Amino acid sequence: CGLLLTLALLSPGAAAARKCVLQGLWRNELGSNMTLSALDASGTFSGSYHTAVAATTKQILVSPLQGAQQHPRAKGQPTFGFTVQWLFADSTTVFVGQCFVDPHGKEMLETTWLLREEVRSHSDAWRATRVGSSIFTRIK
Repeated sequence: CGLLLTLALLSPGAAAARKCVLQGLWRNELGSNMTLSALDASGTFSGSYHTAVAATTKQILVSPLQGAQQHPRAKGQPTFGFTVQWLFADSTTVFVGQCFVDPHGKEMLETTWLLREEVRSHSDAWRATRVGSSIFTRIK
C-alpha cells in the first residue's frame, strides 16, 4: 500500500495538480533577481527587481514592480503581468507570463518582455523598443 501511495504522489499528474504561487524570490537565466509579494484580494502584487544586465553606464539599482495575476483563485498555473519602473534608466519594462509546475514539482515563470526606452524624437521611435523572453526559477 505504501509503495502505491508513494508512486501516486510522485506521478506527473500529482505535480501538475500542485498550484503555482508567484510570491517569493526568483532568478532568471541571466542572473537577475526578483522578489514578489503575496497577492492581495484582487490579485495584484508588488515587488522589486534587480537586473544583472543593463545597457547603461549608471549604477544598477533595485527597481520597484507592480503586477496582477489573472483570476487569483482559479487554476493552478496562472497567467500574470507586471511592470518594472527602472530607477537608473529612462525606460520601462513590461513582462507577461505564466507560472508552471514541472513534473518534479519545480516552479518556473515563463515570461516575454518589452522594454521601452525614452528617445529624443518620434523619428527615433523605431529603435526604442526591445523584446525578449526570460524563464525565472524559484530561489525561495
